[in-house]
Amino acid sequence: TRVESVSQQERVISLEILLTVLEEHEGSEWGSQEWADLLPPEVCSLLNPAAIYANNEISLRDVEVYGFDYDYTLAQYSDTLHPEIFSAARDILVEHYKYPEGIRKYDYNPSFAIRGLHYDIQKSLLMKIDAFHYVQLGTAYRGLQPVPDEEVIELYGGTQHIPLYQMSGFYGKGPSIKQFMDVFSLPEMALLSCVVDHFLGHGLEFDQAHLYKDVTDAIRDVHVKGLMYQWIERDMEKYILRGDETFAVLSRLVAHGKQLFLITNSPFSFVDKGMRHMVGPDWRQLFDVVIVQADKPSFFTDRRKPFRKLDEKGSLHWDRITRLEKGKIYRQGNLFDFLRLTEWRGPRVLYFGDHLYSDLADLMLRHGWRTGAIIPELEREIRIINTEQYMHSLTWQQALTGLLERMQTYQDAESRQVLAAWMKERQELRCVTKALFNAQFGSIFRTFHNPTYFSRRLVRFSDLYMASLSCLLNYRVDFTFYPRRTPLQHEAPLWMDQLCTGCMKTPFLGDMAHIR
Repeated sequence: TRVESVSQQERVISLEILLTVLEEHEGSEWGSQEWADLLPPEVCSLLNPAAIYANNEISLRDVEVYGFDYDYTLAQYSDTLHPEIFSAARDILVEHYKYPEGIRKYDYNPSFAIRGLHYDIQKSLLMKIDAFHYVQLGTAYRGLQPVPDEEVIELYGGTQHIPLYQMSGFYGKGPSIKQFMDVFSLPEMALLSCVVDHFLGHGLEFDQAHLYKDVTDAIRDVHVKGLMYQWIERDMEKYILRGDETFAVLSRLVAHGKQLFLITNSPFSFVDKGMRHMVGPDWRQLFDVVIVQADKPSFFTDRRKPFRKLDEKGSLHWDRITRLEKGKIYRQGNLFDFLRLTEWRGPRVLYFGDHLYSDLADLMLRHGWRTGAIIPELEREIRIINTEQYMHSLTWQQALTGLLERMQTYQDAESRQVLAAWMKERQELRCVTKALFNAQFGSIFRTFHNPTYFSRRLVRFSDLYMASLSCLLNYRVDFTFYPRRTPLQHEAPLWMDQLCTGCMKTPFLGDMAHIR
């Protein structure tokens, strides 16, 4: 029966029940027993941080060839690398771009930004955008200061919506907005925010486009000049994580007759030292093809760059490449020649990378390869999701959302008072849940209720995603991954979204059964 047809008597009974619920919940923290009544046994340990999650059905039995990026895929780096990138780029701004000395007072804050944020260059706004192009209010920052919601809406013509033509393009770079998609972008976002903060705090005039370009160029210089490579090479133990697990993954695949290849933008000397540290001096014998300085993503689209062979010292050969040999090192090239020379095509190839645009998008959409995204943040986010605090907060949010939807038809004074109280509490709970992940921007996967723009791209460009390559060790090499069927809105049962695997009990559902 529709809510509108509920009798006046039923409505009064329902309101009495819901008011009692509200009074019991308001102003007090529920004890473990009360929450236990809402949460099924072991619901807070449903998700495994070491699991692989599927966006698309894929059987590893059908995969004959495995490909890998290097940085943040084969080689996982410690977070201690980020402060050094930040500090080096900050000093480059001061010493080479002649930025104010006062910028040196800023240190890297690892808790400030998250991956997947957008930056509006002309407005100097760093913000989180959802899958429908809406800015999540409360997540817009100019420098290190939050921008009021009213100002954000005014800046975009009275709406939270960012038009498609302004949004980042296929590779995350639009005409005026850029999306930060890789893990290396965390120190870049932090530095950009600190520099803007200094200029605004000292009343210095600046051109937003020039400042943005200078900061990104300074970050680029850290990579181009080889500073980051030098730090890692000097102390592999400090910076490279899970090297033994990478070795285990590669050895296991080779032992089962799989062919392996490596395509990376990093230089050979750096990759060689890292792989020797993780795998050993004979690491190249595990790979059928090794390509360095590939210049992704143009490697996947530009047919003009030929492969060149490198010798042991990194010197270039001038002979024409007619086949790609095992144990040899190749530089640049392009995917079209790669496909012609290897005949590795379609869904029998599975490629892993950490950058959704540069590593995975073209391979999935243009060439039909299967793809796996490495998302290091996934491990921490799942651990937060598994906490009782998160589960309790989300369960009550969902209950309030359902109550608001069901009872909004009643517009008498008493009903409006109850609805206003629920709206206020729901918003407070959403902010609490957001702050569990990151105080400024929340989870990289969700806005308050919608997927983020990052999540949208993750689902579109990857068949599988996981926290690290070592997650493969938890599965047989012929394992089939089945994505869970998540309900579309018209398939959801009544008004209550089911959490996790759908086993969540709806709070007070029994009491409300009579108003259905």
